Amino acid sequence: HKPLDDEWLSEIKALKEKLSSKYKIDFIGRARKQKEVLGDDFVTERLTVNGQELIYQQVENSFTQPNAKVNINMLEWAQDLCKPLKNDLLELYCGNGNFSIALAGCFNKVLATEISKSSVHSAQYNIAKNNVENLDIIRMSSEEFTQAMNGERTFSRLEGIDLKSYDCQTILVDPPRAGMDELTCDLVANYESIIYISCNPETLERDLDHLTRTHNVKRFAIFDQFPYTHHIESGVFLQRK
Repeated sequence: HKPLDDEWLSEIKALKEKLSSKYKIDFIGRARKQKEVLGDDFVTERLTVNGQELIYQQVENSFTQPNAKVNINMLEWAQDLCKPLKNDLLELYCGNGNFSIALAGCFNKVLATEISKSSVHSAQYNIAKNNVENLDIIRMSSEEFTQAMNGERTFSRLEGIDLKSYDCQTILVDPPRAGMDELTCDLVANYESIIYISCNPETLERDLDHLTRTHNVKRFAIFDQFPYTHHIESGVFLQRK
């Protein structure tokens, strides 16, 4: 609740100088309507997934999978699911491209959406760093994308993206704790195969009540992203009945 004043900045600069002889170190200070960055506001993470190194820019205060070792297990699990699948992939809530980049090699083309500007910026950086050429990421919410797919609205952000050119038979969703709204659930239910990544078992249960009307659960996994807490990450694979 206190502003970052000149005294704070002076002390942080002195601490950064003291530690920089041994470490590559960055500082970020936050207060009300204030952000001070000394150095970078991101880290670069390198994950080895099924023998392939993937590079991800992780920006401060942006959504990401926090546990690198468990994230590798999640990505390898998702790759295993996608090996026998064909055609194209649609991903909603893609963040910085964590899943879409790792899964791009399993599909002809991948289309992904994300609402956060900083996450989309990181996703574009990660696409270039990993030399992925068959992945497009657009800045849209799941609700907006549903409206676009249903022909209810047109968006300038979709300029140059021909939605009809995609043959997406698989959809991956990794929604926030609130889960998906009903219209998005309806959209997701149109796909042959569904990969649902969830950080909230309660909203996952609610959404599965909707999705299992048309699909069967084929595989289910639990990933302990948050050791020593009650929180849990889940992965569900569904296929049309």
